[in-house]
Amino acid sequence: MNDLVIRPATPEDIPAIVALLVADSVAVSRESPDDLTPYYAAFERIAADPHQHPTVAVRDGRVVGTLQLSVIPGLSRAGTTRVIVEAVRVHAGERGQGLGTLLMEWAINRSRELGAGLVQLTSDSVRTDAHRFYERLGFVGSHIGFKMTL
Repeated sequence: MNDLVIRPATPEDIPAIVALLVADSVAVSRESPDDLTPYYAAFERIAADPHQHPTVAVRDGRVVGTLQLSVIPGLSRAGTTRVIVEAVRVHAGERGQGLGTLLMEWAINRSRELGAGLVQLTSDSVRTDAHRFYERLGFVGSHIGFKMTL
């Protein structure tokens, strides 16, 4: 994996990021790959917020993974800053080779650098393989998450 570069995402990465989102069988119905306009608008908002860190993993000039870190200062846990890891995706052709582990280890280390005392994420309840992956990395399934589409 020496040829892997993990770096901040740029607007030029959006088509590849959207392709990774669309390739996900759980999330495919939530994505609109035929019109990238809302993704570019969202990226502009994300890039303007210093607490947001959209990230890509690149090999041989090709985006093979992505995630976003969101830094949230908080009052709970004695003022602990937390990082939420969101939208973790690895290209299907790259799975099983350790890329996901490298990407998440990078996210954990970057969270420490950003001053976080807690890293958290949510994972769809049907993603049992992902749950085992996160547990193997040291994450604990400690809460039940709730969502409401507005």
